[in-house]
Amino acid sequence: MPAIAAGARKDGAAFYWHLGDLRAIYKVDEDYAREERFKAFSPPPSLDDYLRTAWTDFSQHQVQPFANTPFFIGIGNHETIAPKTRTQFLIEFQSLLDRPELKQQRSNDAALYGLLKQTPAPRTYYHWIERGIDFINLDNASDDTFDTVQMAWFNAIVDADMQNPAITTLVVGMHESLPYSKSDSHSMCGSISGRESGTRTYAKLVEAEKKSKHVYLLASHSHYYLANIYDTDHWRDADHGGVVLPGWVVGTAGAERYPLPPDVIAGPDAREHVYGYLIGTVTRGGEVRFEFRELAEPAIQLTRGADYSADTVSFCVAQNPDPEKLHAKHAQPSSCEAATQR
Repeated sequence: MPAIAAGARKDGAAFYWHLGDLRAIYKVDEDYAREERFKAFSPPPSLDDYLRTAWTDFSQHQVQPFANTPFFIGIGNHETIAPKTRTQFLIEFQSLLDRPELKQQRSNDAALYGLLKQTPAPRTYYHWIERGIDFINLDNASDDTFDTVQMAWFNAIVDADMQNPAITTLVVGMHESLPYSKSDSHSMCGSISGRESGTRTYAKLVEAEKKSKHVYLLASHSHYYLANIYDTDHWRDADHGGVVLPGWVVGTAGAERYPLPPDVIAGPDAREHVYGYLIGTVTRGGEVRFEFRELAEPAIQLTRGADYSADTVSFCVAQNPDPEKLHAKHAQPSSCEAATQR
């Protein structure tokens, strides 16, 4: 993450958007366990020690390096692994979920909240409008789904965007990708409600595109880089609308990396066992051109900070996980229906 922060500054990024999975939670993260400050500990930090400080450690080592670059945070499924909860996430990251941009946007949306009979308080899902682009952050971190309250809010936001000529573009970020993508084995296909709410979300965004809005979808649940994730038989089929929305999975900021889906061939638009980030450049007409920036070990070593040794960085580059273990993983179901039944 410090290397991503340095890259964002070099690129002149307007902000950084994290789509969830801050820490493993189900186990002690390797980089956490190898921090230099723990060398004096005997025994090393326990799982209980880790759970008490995992999110504070994330803020210290992964948010602070961004300094003055605005940091927007999303929630992932690892943020809801017991003993962590969504409520704890709201409390721990209240300052990020109530950034000035988000607070102002909720104020601007007061009438909409009134119509929905919802309270304009900080939530794990939100949006902000910047330079004619509506950035919408959704929450599908538990049960692989969007709940009914969030869906009502989302539909109202997109309806307002479609009626507003000043809005040229919708960029929608979430942790898990919507159903019927190239990443179905690790997506909202994990539950029937997820499949249904995700399909409705996709259809709503197709509606926006047909109103001449640029629409882009981002996700991070699968820990590899994959472009064109909705270019699938399902979404190309006229019976399902016949519209392929541009979408990306970018899960390459430090979590344990996954193999690409078995039917995906590695290449510039499909990369596994890499670190990196996606940079978007906006054209005058509202089109966003996305480019993946891979981070090699020298860039990560350069920004590692005093809490990590060079050996720790080398370990995390080479052994997250060991390449042999990566490819030894069993292939998961590749269809949405099979993933739901799993």
